[in-house]
Order: sequence, then structure tokens, then C-alpha cells
Amino acid sequence: MSLATRIAPPLSAPAHAGAAPAPAGADPVAAERGELALPLTLRHSGAHVFGLRYELLGEAGLPVVFVAGGISAHRHAGSSEAFAEPGWWDVQVGPGRALDPTRHRLLAIDWIGADGRVDAVIDPADQADAIAAVLDALRIESLAAFVGCSYGAMVGLQFASRHGARLQRLVAISGAHRAHPYSSAWRALQRRAVALGALQCDESHGLALARQLAILSYRTPEEFDERFGAAQVVDGGVRVAAEGYLDHCGAQYVARTSPVAFQRLSESIDLQCVDPATIHVPVLVVAVEEDRLVPLADSIELAQRLGGESRIETLSSRYGHDAFLKEEADIAALLSGALRDVAATTSSIAIEAAA
Repeated sequence: MSLATRIAPPLSAPAHAGAAPAPAGADPVAAERGELALPLTLRHSGAHVFGLRYELLGEAGLPVVFVAGGISAHRHAGSSEAFAEPGWWDVQVGPGRALDPTRHRLLAIDWIGADGRVDAVIDPADQADAIAAVLDALRIESLAAFVGCSYGAMVGLQFASRHGARLQRLVAISGAHRAHPYSSAWRALQRRAVALGALQCDESHGLALARQLAILSYRTPEEFDERFGAAQVVDGGVRVAAEGYLDHCGAQYVARTSPVAFQRLSESIDLQCVDPATIHVPVLVVAVEEDRLVPLADSIELAQRLGGESRIETLSSRYGHDAFLKEEADIAALLSGALRDVAATTSSIAIEAAA
């Protein structure tokens, strides 16, 4: 096992390295959406049929890279001519960017359970099996890489363990082989907020409060100290400076997420448990020193216990767990490097096959 660590200084402002727009007059990038009816037997709750939605970006025949984010992420990772609405990871997905659909065919899905239609316990291993079923349905034999962030990194580790023969390389950003007990306690309180809202016939308010609590776990005290000032007396009460921001985050989340989906996907994070020794594909582990949900010690342990080649890169960021969304230049550099390795491996395989 190769274990290397790099400590990057926090960025003073978002950088946009590698985020060049498509050249003028370039051909539109091929994009495809679909929905599959997939029967799956969940580890903890039996057989169900899921309507699983996917999106492909890039031409058929290119090496396929699976892209997965947190429980709020979805199949639309990056915008395109065909689907122009903003993607959840536009800073990294697009022509000229780290995840370039002119070099790789990018595949993403909506998590099973994300539509709130199935109220059942969902394990990260179930998500990995769902991805394998999607690959079967789309006749994709293997993935050149799996790029996972947060919950997506957890699912990526499960996929590498359970379906490693179909994967060349994993990039696991801010996600580990287990859910830390402190982080699980934090999420349990968020779910209690949703339950309390339901008891008061106000699920939306409970879900908004849960999201606000989650935001505090994603970010850091250092960022809040830079962004917000002191509390003020307003209409006979005290209002702290961050409340408006948190209210906005809660309202945005409620507009696009059902309470059932939040509960089941939040629970799923806490069920994460995979033995790193069962993973034999090369893995790049990306950790953030200030991440309060995935402690650096867990990421180091993961890298040390992996059964195959591993490398760990450690960033420092005032954005904490959300660094994969905010530290654009550092994340782009790591992704570009990892996918260059994949391209070299793919070319070598192709040459050997031709010979």
C-alpha cells in the first residue's frame, strides 16, 4: 500500500481552475436521461421495486465514470445543452473541467429512496447494488472510475467491496468506511426534529430545522466567524446574524425534499459499515482536516486498511465537510490527476488487447 498525505492551505476565495467553458462552435455534448423499474431486495427491509432515474453525459464508447454526491445530490451533476438547468456539481462537470464529458462518459443517478415513495430502511450497500443493476440495464460492463463525495463516497466504498470486478478506480471524498458515532448522534437529532414537526402537523417546519442543524455540521466555526457578526435585538427578541442564512437553507431544502426521503437517506448514512480490507481496487481517499462529520482519523484508518493500492490527500478548508463543493481548484486538481491515471490504465489495456 502506498500512503501519501498532502496538506493544502485554505483558499482565501473560490478558484475556478479547470472550469473553462466549452470552445465556441463545439459540438453539443451527448446527454441522455431515463428511468428504470428495478426490483431490489434491500438488506433490512425486503423486496421492493424502485423507479430509478439516471443521466448520462458524454458519447457512448468513452470510459464511464460514475459521479455521486451527498444525500441531497441527484442524477443531474452538470448542465448541458440538452438539460440546461444547473447541476449540483457544475464547477467540476463539463467540457474543459475535471469531469469532462468529452473525455469520459459520466453516469449519475437519483438515490433509491430519494423520491420518498418507498418508506423503508435503505443501506448504502443497497445503493451499490442498485448501481450495479443500472449498469446491467444500460449494458455497461465496468466503470473506469467511481467518484463519490460524502454519502457518495460511502456508497463508492460499498461498490468497490461488493462489485470490485466492475471498477478500475475509486475516488472517495469526505466519506469513510463507517459512520462516526458523534456524527450519527447529530443526524439522529435532525430526524427527531422532523418527527416533532410531524407530531405538530408541520413536517415542513421540522424538515427545515433538520436541514439547518445539518448545515452547522457541514460547515465550520471559522467560516461563520468570517461571515456573520454579533446578535441584535429585534422586535423585543434577540436574533443572531446567521439565522437568515439558515432560514434560507431550510426553505430551499424543503422545496425539493420530502420528509420520508430525508429520514431514510439520513438513516442510511448511519448504517455505513464496510471492511476496507475487502476493497482491492486502487483508491484515492480525500479528507478535510476541519470535517466534523468524517474525522481525519477515520480517513487515515480507511486508507491504511484498504486491501489494495491507496493514497490519501488531506486538505484544509474553512468549509469543512462541504469542501468538495467549495474548494474548486484543489478538488479539480485531485480529480484530474486521478482520471489521468484511469486514462493511462485504459489505454494500456486497449493496447494489450490489440496486441
